Amino acid sequence: MTNADRSGRPAEAFGATAVGGTRARLRVACLGLWLIVAALAARQVAVVLGSPRGERLTDLETWVGPNGVLHVTGSLYDSTRFTGTPFGGLVLKPLTRSAEQALGWGWTFGTLLLVVALGLIAARALPQPVGRRTALLAAPVAISLLMVSLPVRNTLWLGQTSIIPVLLVLLGCFAAHGQRTSGLLIGVAAALQPTLLLFTPLLWFTGRSRAALSTGVAFAACTGLAWAAMPHDSHRYWVHHMAGVGLGGPADDLANQSLHGALLRLGLSGPLEVALFLTLGAAVAVLALRRAVRCFDDGQLLLAVAITGCAAIAVSPTAWQHQLLWVLLAVVGRAGRRASDRYVWPVTVVLVMTLPTRMMMPDMQALDPLRTNLVLLAALAAATAVPFLSRASPHYQSPLPTEYAPTVPARFRHVPLVPFLRRVLTRPNLLLELLLIRVTYAAYAQVRLAATGGSNSAGRAEAEEHGRQILGLERALHLDIEHWANHTVVTIDWLRDFFDFYYTSLHFIVPLTVLAVLYWRRPADYRWARSALGVATLLALVGFWLYPLAPPRLMPTLGFIDTVHGVQDFSQPDYGTLTALTNQYAAMPSLHFGWSLWCGVVIAVL
Repeated sequence: MTNADRSGRPAEAFGATAVGGTRARLRVACLGLWLIVAALAARQVAVVLGSPRGERLTDLETWVGPNGVLHVTGSLYDSTRFTGTPFGGLVLKPLTRSAEQALGWGWTFGTLLLVVALGLIAARALPQPVGRRTALLAAPVAISLLMVSLPVRNTLWLGQTSIIPVLLVLLGCFAAHGQRTSGLLIGVAAALQPTLLLFTPLLWFTGRSRAALSTGVAFAACTGLAWAAMPHDSHRYWVHHMAGVGLGGPADDLANQSLHGALLRLGLSGPLEVALFLTLGAAVAVLALRRAVRCFDDGQLLLAVAITGCAAIAVSPTAWQHQLLWVLLAVVGRAGRRASDRYVWPVTVVLVMTLPTRMMMPDMQALDPLRTNLVLLAALAAATAVPFLSRASPHYQSPLPTEYAPTVPARFRHVPLVPFLRRVLTRPNLLLELLLIRVTYAAYAQVRLAATGGSNSAGRAEAEEHGRQILGLERALHLDIEHWANHTVVTIDWLRDFFDFYYTSLHFIVPLTVLAVLYWRRPADYRWARSALGVATLLALVGFWLYPLAPPRLMPTLGFIDTVHGVQDFSQPDYGTLTALTNQYAAMPSLHFGWSLWCGVVIAVL
């Protein structure tokens, strides 16, 4: 036993057990993530194939359907439905019969396989070295993010081919053997989406001149082949429409997230808009290529490719939503020296690429220029502005740790403090905080509406029945004073005006003001105050879901007077909704009372 104790073998066995446990947990986590990937894929297939035929794969129908552009004897561009290059039409023509026979199942499963391949290549292209955990989990995480992103969901729903050029570029940059093969793949991708020629200078300035020349030759060969086979269509695309400008509907459509589309939405047009677009496009391309070359030399190849792709989005005449996967690939960049700042960029990218813009920003006229160009702004930020860290930076692998306040004794001896809730001394990142608050509130509003059947008025009957139950209970307990109080306040003008002003204005202004003051002056206290407000609101949501309740002012038979909105008139479509921010059939738990109580407690304590 003594020899065994001195030999150190039990310690080695203990270490081996710990390592084995870690590996087992990693395998379980990896298996769980792959199950999530399978569930997401099954859901996408069910959503697409479970929809009526006329509503799914509409873009594919415009190519290969009975009246699709690939069946017509005239030009591909006689209608505005086909927006691809002549080479794209030439490639799709032989696929017409097979696509007709397998329209739906074959196309959907084929697209899913392309998404999986894209995720696997992106995971393998992460900057080295990577830990064992990252190596195991990167692929399923990447595929899951691709599955839930808006570009992939649109591609699957509409039956588009936008994944193919992105996949060809990644294959050329990370999987091809030899520079000629690499250039060939990127050149074919550029023949499908011409702005991808922006990868040619990236290859040239990173010492891959042979690949750059091969890209140009492949693009010229594919374009020349299409010109020889379809000279009229090629002339119309490259000369008349100037590389596709004006195809696919109005260029100022919200789906066009390019600089050209943004300038048109801002009201510019004519030669001034064209000159400004060319100037800004050239500046973005130069800045992005310089950043991409630096990232390439630093060993961050995937980030360099993503930056170049984001620049291609900005300089494209039309960059429809299904072509915006480059922004999602930019999530691999690391920005921020502090550990608390490291999540800002990836969280922002994931939110922008997975959620509709109305959830990201309020539907306010003053914010329209930002909300309608949100994806473009993310692409421009990735291409020109975000300060991505170099791998040589000491903060790349080891960001500055978060500072915590020292542990203090509990205020009450018999109520111990929760050990894992430590007070952070620094304030959180403001952009991340605003994004999370906005997205959380949007999700809260959607769930709150769903609790009443999907609209503010759908649960009116149930909410009014619950209101009568509460009123009966108040009468039984002799607490029925609301009617008297309501009519008394109506007769006192100054008191009525004060309560109306508070209800319509201070309900949001005061909590936001308290949060702003805490964020600026008391960052350590801001975190727990914000969390307490969020938990209270979440608990109120549970109450709204389980027991929708109409307030007395929305029950016409009770004789209450609505001093803010006037006489009850349910013939008006907006009455009962009253505001786009709240569900009026969720009277209890009262957020007006809860948020006011929170403000009072925070002010009193601090």
